[in-house]
Amino acid sequence: MKAINADLSCADLSYANLSGTNLSGTNLSGANLSGANLINANLRGANLRGANLINADLSGANLRGANLSGANLINANLRGADLSGADLSGAALSYANLSGTKLSGAENLLNR
Repeated sequence: MKAINADLSCADLSYANLSGTNLSGTNLSGANLSGANLINANLRGANLRGANLINADLSGANLRGANLSGANLINANLRGADLSGADLSGAALSYANLSGTKLSGAENLLNR
């Protein structure tokens, strides 16, 4: 599935199976992705500002340059994900699995 540069702001995608989906550049600001399967999804440059990603599985996902400011990633699985250059200002990462996650150049990681 491809949704490149689509506007899915405020969409309810809770528990959706988006594994391997190309969502690069997509506007997902304010979207509900709680419990979603985003394994190996391409979210490069996506706008996830204020998105609900509680319990989402983002293992192996490409989030390079994504805007995750204010996103709720509590208990999310980010194992092996690439967050290089992502904006994490105000993001909630409590209990998130960051094992093997690439964080080089990620912005505002500690300013939460």
